[in-house]
Amino acid sequence: MANITAQMVKELREKTGAGMMDCKKALTETAGDMEKAIDFLREKGIAKAAKKADRIAAEGITNILTEGNDAVILEVNSETDFVAKNEGFQTLVKELSAHLLKNKPANVETALSQTMENGATVEEHINSAIAKIGEKLSLRRFEVLSKTDNDAFGAYLHMGGRIGVLTVIEGTTDADAAKDVSMHIAALNPKYVSRDQVSQEEVEHERQVLTQQALNEGKPANIVEKMVEGRLSKYFEDVCVLDQAFVKNPDQKVRQFVQSKGGTIREFVRYEVGEGLEKREENFAEEVMNQIKK
Repeated sequence: MANITAQMVKELREKTGAGMMDCKKALTETAGDMEKAIDFLREKGIAKAAKKADRIAAEGITNILTEGNDAVILEVNSETDFVAKNEGFQTLVKELSAHLLKNKPANVETALSQTMENGATVEEHINSAIAKIGEKLSLRRFEVLSKTDNDAFGAYLHMGGRIGVLTVIEGTTDADAAKDVSMHIAALNPKYVSRDQVSQEEVEHERQVLTQQALNEGKPANIVEKMVEGRLSKYFEDVCVLDQAFVKNPDQKVRQFVQSKGGTIREFVRYEVGEGLEKREENFAEEVMNQIKK
């Protein structure tokens, strides 16, 4: 039998909002499998869909740089929030943004080995910033997007770069409208542009969970199917930006807002600092005391 730790229970609670005993039972029933435990809680009607954001981990910032028809969005990590606000760190992020936009490397690995204007490689340049700042810094990820003269970039940084969203809207040059869409994406965290981007596998998984949920509620089999289709449509509203009620005007869908500007959303990239990374579990007060004792 899997050993169910307090840390696992805590993580499941954070992801589902379910009570402690329910989380413990779900983990025990599923032999400690986090994803199956989430499904178990949902099928019993104890939890809503898992909260979208994984536990936010490392510190740092996201940044966006646009120039003509090219734009880059990137995330650079630091160990503490204090350093993320440091002027030297901010400068490093700007320098990396300019390099990535100009050279458009295929991935982080390629980027690190490229030479910057000062003659150092990107990796050496980051290392010299580490030496000055005294904390581990890393270029975690980036994406370069392009558009035509008939399109618009929507660039939006939330909370000083805690969340960054870069959207490409085709068919309109209205950058303000594109930025409004990015602001919406920052707030609601959709995963896809439209329903046709959701894999058949994901739709099927959702359908099974919702079917089990309806059966557990004691609904007769003949109306379960209709209920499931209704709930599935609600699921698409949660994950597809075009199906969502527009944050600035909930009376219209994002699809209607973009169409009213004569455009369509081609793609978007949303970065949230540290998403999906494990947070260091140190107790800060304890850490400080240990420093004093040394």
